[in-house]
Formats: sequence, structure tokens, C-alpha cells
Amino acid sequence: MTVLTPGARPPRAPRPGPRTYSRPMTSTDSAQKAPAKDPWDLPDVSGLVVGVLGGTGPQGKGLAYRLARAGQKVIIGSRAADRAHAAAEELGNGVEGADNAETARRSDIVIVAVPWEGHGKTLESLRGELAGKLVVDCVNPLGFDKQGAYALKPEEGSAAQQAAALLPDSRVTAAFHHLSAVLLADPEIEEIDTDVMVLGEERADVEIVQALAGRIPGMRGVFSGRLRNAHQVEALVANLISVNRRYKAHAGLRVTDV
Repeated sequence: MTVLTPGARPPRAPRPGPRTYSRPMTSTDSAQKAPAKDPWDLPDVSGLVVGVLGGTGPQGKGLAYRLARAGQKVIIGSRAADRAHAAAEELGNGVEGADNAETARRSDIVIVAVPWEGHGKTLESLRGELAGKLVVDCVNPLGFDKQGAYALKPEEGSAAQQAAALLPDSRVTAAFHHLSAVLLADPEIEEIDTDVMVLGEERADVEIVQALAGRIPGMRGVFSGRLRNAHQVEALVANLISVNRRYKAHAGLRVTDV
């Protein structure tokens, strides 16, 4: 028992030490501790079959040629199978031809290179065949008048967004917009000195398309945002057409400091 003298304060109880709490590790903790993924660590796509819708047109045919020349298995599609067969025979390098529906069914990745005027109708008709596929839209909605090329803006925002709306069961990305069909088709050119801007909603899908672009010597795929940013990428082709006409060139793009 403690005896207090008059006016003295009672002794204070000892303060407890700092409390410690334990909690289970969360996914946030593990994500913070995991090393950042190298953005250039891309998957091996050499075993995937690539189909090209609109493969008898200049852009689609040029892409098919370059990918097949790099060792990719390629099928080119057309509304008419006989046209696709003739174009495939011309390209060689193991390229096969088929109608659009068969091309979509047999392919792991499907590049859409059809004219803008037939873009929506073509994709709508192939919704079933394209279900579950990785779709790469490279269509540029453009108009032309006496002043040259100018960009069109679809109701959905871009050709890629229109594709995503029409193909709810597909994984839609956008890429290969700024490539010169002339350079792609020229067998004397060994390397295509350009970057490919790749857009999409899922990182894994974007990286597959980046890796596919990288199969072509001189080319590099660069992540450039989600599909909502596709309009300005598609529209830039109008500017490149103006560059090419003024300078008699086949201009492409390079992204610096990446």
C-alpha cells in the first residue's frame, strides 16, 4: 500500500508498449514486391496461324507477304475463295488462300485489312467465326477530296471501336495502320524501318501483337494505349499521305526514347 503525503499526486500506471498487429499478406503487397515486368519481354508467336481478311488488297497482301516471309503461317481471305487462292499462289512462302469465313475459323490471330466502306458489314457477317479470336484491326477510315485525304470519325469513335462493338466475343486490338503497302510488297527491301503503334484493352493481347510486328525485320510494336485512343492513330494516316505526296516518299513512324 502506498501512503500519500498531503498535496502529492498518485503515481502513474506504467504505459503499455506499442501494439503490434499482424494481417495476412494481400495481393497488393505481393504486387509491390514483385519486380516490374520488362515491357520488351514479349511472347513467342512463331507457331500461331495468322489470317488476313482483305488479303487480296494492297495492305493486306503486303502484310501477308512480310509475315510469311518471316516464317509465320499465313492464310489470306477474300469474299471470293478463287481470288484468295490466286493471290496466295502469287505470294508464295507457304501462304494459303480461302474465303473470309474459313480464314477466320482456321486462324489464331485475324488481321482486318478490308476497305473502310465494307468494314462493319464484313465483321458483322463473321461474328461467329471470329468469336474467341484475337482480332487486329488496321483499317483507316478516310475520305478524299480535292484537298487530299482527311480522317473520318465513325459513330463508335474509330474503326477499332466499331470492331469491338460488333465482335463482343472477340479480343479486339488495333495495329499496322501506318505501313506503306508499296514497301511491304517490294521483295528487294529486306527491312521495314518503322514502329507499329499497338492499342488494346488487355496487356497479354497487346504483347502478342507487338511480338507479331517484331517478326518483320526492322519493325517494332509499341504499346500506344487503349482502344479509346485508336481514332487519332487511324487519323494520322491522312497526315502521312500528305507527307508522301509532298516528298515523294513512303513515310512511316519511329517512337523515340523507348
